[in-house]
Amino acid sequence: MSRFFRLTAGFALLAALNVHAEPLTLIFAGDVMLDDGPGRLIARGGDPLAPFAKILKAADYRIANLETSVARSGKRLADKPYTFRAHPRTLAVLRGRFDAVSLANNHIGDYGNDALVETLQRLDTAGIARFGAGRNLAEAHRPLWRERKGLKIAVLGYNEFAPRAFEAGADTPGTAWSEDDHVISDIRAAKAAGADLIIPFMHWGWEYEPVASPRLQSFARRMIDEGASLVVGSHPHVTQGADVYQGKPIIYSLGNFVFDGFEEPRAKLGWLLRVKLDKTGVLEWDTLAAHMDKHGTPHPVHGALTPCGKAGDTQVAQCRNPPNKD
Repeated sequence: MSRFFRLTAGFALLAALNVHAEPLTLIFAGDVMLDDGPGRLIARGGDPLAPFAKILKAADYRIANLETSVARSGKRLADKPYTFRAHPRTLAVLRGRFDAVSLANNHIGDYGNDALVETLQRLDTAGIARFGAGRNLAEAHRPLWRERKGLKIAVLGYNEFAPRAFEAGADTPGTAWSEDDHVISDIRAAKAAGADLIIPFMHWGWEYEPVASPRLQSFARRMIDEGASLVVGSHPHVTQGADVYQGKPIIYSLGNFVFDGFEEPRAKLGWLLRVKLDKTGVLEWDTLAAHMDKHGTPHPVHGALTPCGKAGDTQVAQCRNPPNKD
């Protein structure tokens, strides 16, 4: 056999091994708010993430929506009914539990651009990756790139809930706004840049609505048509069910994960999403129910039935949550 053919065979074998490499497990959490009740708990030495510590640790990479700035600077927006700004000490609880956070939401700008920029700096110093917001429009739209176990993954973050004044400008800090054509352009760019898997993490939908609107359902399908491997959502403060399109899962809203101040029982129950991936896409996925106590701390719910699925499914299944082994 010639050297050329030996090399060709070798490359083919490496490619085959890469496709069938050990799967990667990602976790996505919904809204994590570390001000108010959770912030006071942390100030007393408590840990709102402790009940899920083992589950989080078992994953290869963990991503949440950080629904607050983390800063000492800035001034509260007077015309906004609910505003959040967490103390920097809260990052000690977040660090090691979540590897990355989306900042594409409707609270990251509650204390203005100074607090937003300080949040970016503090996350960088803490070693927590961030996406969905930045010092300018280009940075806000920049994907979270992660290469693990032979996979090159791009996670994109967008907000489409008011105020749009939080949107980044060409030279001003802010979030990546979910303009449909811009999202599709970013998905195409990530694909062209060599992403094996593309995951949009959307902050969208009307609060307390139990089902995603037809427009969001249609747009989620469009993102998959353009190359997304799955679509994940948050913001409505309640879960909104899941769907399968072209064999790829859509979880419209994970609901809250660390959050207090809600009276409605539905707003005290969220999902933690676990996804197992390889180069072929999603191998399997499930959701774990999290019930928030009066401090906003989530606790696993043994025996809950929540959406799940695996490669090849044409519809969403329901899986019973395992017992908490803490």
